[in-house]
Amino acid sequence: MQLAAYFFLGCGIILASGYNSFSKSMETIGKKQYQVQHGSCSYTFLLPEADNCRSSTPYVSNAVQRDAPLDYDDSVQRLQLLENIMENNTQWLMKVLNQTTRLELQLLEHSLSTNKLERQISDQTNEITKLQEKNSFLEKRVLEMEDKHMLQLKSIKDEKDQLQVLVTRQNSIIEELEKQLVTATVNNSVLQKQQHDLMETVHSLLTMISTPNSKSKFIAKEEQISFKDCAEAFKSGLTTSGIYTLTVSNTAQEKKAYCDMETGGGGWTVIQKREDGSVDFHRTWKEYKMGFGDPAGEYWLGNEFVSQLTNQKRYVLKIQLKDWEGNEAYSLYDHFSLASEEQKYRIYLKGLTGTAGKISSISQPGNDFSTKDADNDKCICKCSQMLTGGWWFDACGPSNLNGMYYPLRQNNNKFNGIKWYYWKGSGYSLKATTMMIRPADF
Repeated sequence: MQLAAYFFLGCGIILASGYNSFSKSMETIGKKQYQVQHGSCSYTFLLPEADNCRSSTPYVSNAVQRDAPLDYDDSVQRLQLLENIMENNTQWLMKVLNQTTRLELQLLEHSLSTNKLERQISDQTNEITKLQEKNSFLEKRVLEMEDKHMLQLKSIKDEKDQLQVLVTRQNSIIEELEKQLVTATVNNSVLQKQQHDLMETVHSLLTMISTPNSKSKFIAKEEQISFKDCAEAFKSGLTTSGIYTLTVSNTAQEKKAYCDMETGGGGWTVIQKREDGSVDFHRTWKEYKMGFGDPAGEYWLGNEFVSQLTNQKRYVLKIQLKDWEGNEAYSLYDHFSLASEEQKYRIYLKGLTGTAGKISSISQPGNDFSTKDADNDKCICKCSQMLTGGWWFDACGPSNLNGMYYPLRQNNNKFNGIKWYYWKGSGYSLKATTMMIRPADF
């Protein structure tokens, strides 16, 4: 027996077959229907009639009445079986529908996730594009700045080259001026020497005329033209203060020096004198070595001459000071000497007495000599350049008798003036100073 079941859905049409495939058209299907409602969809099942399920046994009148109940029961059983099958198919269909719904929901979720991911990718793409544009802008700015800096460097280099040319030209001019200055100094020295010799001759003549016994003194001076120091000249009978020619023993070196034949018994060789600011004391190492200025006025005798002189025998040093109020003071050192140039003319002092302070304003122990072009002090600030003048600076120290000369009413609060700390303090610039030496056994 063949059975076929057809059912219709409100949302569509689904074909379910039992034991064989569909072989009849819809018109041949019987009229027994079963309808199932599921959600918004309804399902209608059409079942065939039981004509084909009858027995193929030849008709016998007696058998009809006898077998009819059996045929009816068999059809009922068949129908019941078909209904069970339909019910199973309906349950299966419900499962399929549920599964389909879940798949549709998953597909929808996947679609939403895909859309979200696409939006994120789009946003990231836009962000990357913006970053690329910003990076391009920054690269352009960097290139512009590099070009600008290159131009600035070129401009600075050109200015440097111009300044170098200018400095070279100025150095040449300075060298030429220095040569002219040296020539003028030499000429001036010659004139000064001639003038000094003339003044000395006139002075001697006047002394001889005015003093009855001066003839022997004049003769002594004529016989001995130069002396080792002023003490020797004094002992030879020349007791008048003035300019004398001195010569270091065993050398041909001559120096014009002022001899003080009156202070403290006379015989003093003046090695430094300040009185009016007429001579610049901010000099070089070589100038302080050889000496400069005018012995008749302001001058520096020369470190080399003093070094050779004080290393032959023991000498004493006397420093006389005057302020702008008319006061005077002095410092006396019982032992004074200067080392050689190799030892930077280091000063040695012992035995201080006097009225210009109980403590020496020249730092102890001895310091090396410094000038504007030879820094030998114990300070990184270069005291000679800062305070001006050549001196035995320590860490700039409490004294500098070769500093700037300041006149009255301009001499206070001057750090670079002529100072002697332990008499007038560090800011008072003195009016006059004299440094002089003579043998300790005079």
